[in-house]
Parts: sequence; structure tokens; C-alpha cells
Amino acid sequence: MKKELLKGFTMLALTVTLALATAAASNAQSSNRIVADIPFEFTVGGQSLPAGQYAVRAANSQGNTLIVQSDDAKSSAMRLTNPIRPNKTNEQARLVFHRYGERYFLAEVWSGSDGAGRQLLKSREERAIERESTLAQGSYETIEVLAALR
Repeated sequence: MKKELLKGFTMLALTVTLALATAAASNAQSSNRIVADIPFEFTVGGQSLPAGQYAVRAANSQGNTLIVQSDDAKSSAMRLTNPIRPNKTNEQARLVFHRYGERYFLAEVWSGSDGAGRQLLKSREERAIERESTLAQGSYETIEVLAALR
């Protein structure tokens, strides 16, 4: 059990280190970031972030990892994503959240510039809440927050 825990922690640390190194290298390549004022506390992955102004940018050149960081740099989170295409044309940069009661989870990020978006992988916590709400005949509400591409 201890070996498995140590192995998991080592892999997590390696993944975070690699992602941060990639982010530093790609930061010079891409200055495009999506900026939005989020009026509520929300969750990215397993990390809770307070309401405030946030910037979202790609952490690597492939764009499959996003970094969400507050303007004061006190709060940040990183999450793997998958590419998604819209059903309709919407050229506005925006962040899409799933709301379960009073809990908000960042679900999608749209730059608005090319019509493509990124869907964040659901955390364990969101999947558990989703299962519970499905059993209770409920589901999530979609909340969109307009953003700007800078």
C-alpha cells in the first residue's frame, strides 16, 4: 500500500513538474490568454478557486493542458482538456461552468477566435456529484461567463 501511494505521488509530482516546464517554454511562444471576471467560487480539477478576475492560457504547445490563474497570482489550477467544436457559431470568448446547486465546475473554455474550444476533464468530485444528482432526477445547469481574448 505504501509503495503504491509513493508511486502515485511520484507520478503526480513528475507530471506537475513536466507541465510547469512545458508551460514556461510555451509561455514565450503564446501570449494569447482568455480573461474573465468570475463572480462566484468555482472548482478546476480538485482545486477550489475564489471569485475574481482570471486568465486562462495553454500550458503547452498542443493546448491540451490549461492553466487558470487569478490576476493576483494567488490562486491557480491546471487541468487536462480535449478539443471540442461548437454546434453553432459563437465567436465570443467565454468560459462555461457546470452548476450543481451552489457548486460551480469549469467545464469548457472558448477563445472565440477560431470557433474551437477546450473541454476540461471532469474531476472525481464532479463525477460523484453528477452521479448523485442523476440519481435524484436532477442534473447540472450550464452557466456561461463572457471573456476577452488578450
